[in-house]
Amino acid sequence: MSATTLSIPTTTLADGSPFPLIGFGTSSMKGVEGARAVASAVRAGYRLIDTAAQYGNEAAVGQGVRGSGVDPDETLVTTKIAGGDQGREAAREGLLGSLRRLGLDSAALVLIHWPNPSRGLALETWRTLIDLKEEGLAQHIGVSNFRPEQLQELIDATGVTPEVNQIQLSPALQRPEAVAFHREHGIVTQAWGPLGGREGLAEQFALRKVARKHGAAPSQVSLRWAIDQDIVVIPKSTDPQRQLDNASLDRIVLDDEDRALLATLDLGEETAWDSREHEEW
Repeated sequence: MSATTLSIPTTTLADGSPFPLIGFGTSSMKGVEGARAVASAVRAGYRLIDTAAQYGNEAAVGQGVRGSGVDPDETLVTTKIAGGDQGREAAREGLLGSLRRLGLDSAALVLIHWPNPSRGLALETWRTLIDLKEEGLAQHIGVSNFRPEQLQELIDATGVTPEVNQIQLSPALQRPEAVAFHREHGIVTQAWGPLGGREGLAEQFALRKVARKHGAAPSQVSLRWAIDQDIVVIPKSTDPQRQLDNASLDRIVLDDEDRALLATLDLGEETAWDSREHEEW
């Protein structure tokens, strides 16, 4: 497959903006190798690139976007406010630092990385993101790892609904209650860990059976399952062929039998990291 034939489907944000259903994850990709992987993905046709201040790789991601040969204005770079940067002024400084490292004037999407309830600063941080969007430093704003009740608190206090919630989600962690809440409120669900590596998903018989039926890799089936539900996925790979494979899902058409098999893989909400307790700084 050539780079020119990679066609990535889109969903729609609340304001009507198109948003790629398949993006490129970059956590753990750093330095020259990280920049090279990002450049490869952008050349292949990826336009949504996901990073975070906490990953310590924003400079490499920015370099990769510039080194791809694709106009940076055609890419949508997501970054996230780290736990230590929560609060009214700290969040602003956090984003300005991210933009400086990325080499961008604005970010396509800015998320609060974790609620970190022990700090009690999520709402103040959300108010700052609202301001930053109005100022043009963020084109879209959202959150990551927020539970429905944590989302509701932001909505009730500000009247502004996050456009995206990036959560741990895969066929092994299907999160139906969260997904339903997002749909009800016009929030796009974005999945981190969509291949279920932490949960050993790739080795599960049901997934491998569906993959064999379609002549596809288990990873491709997991991604197809998600985007069929209008859930954005951000798989990561430094291998150019895997990058292409992860975004080449058109020929996989899952049927009701496949979906019933995949439904048996769900380990349940209690297996996902609980953002009432798990915090990252």
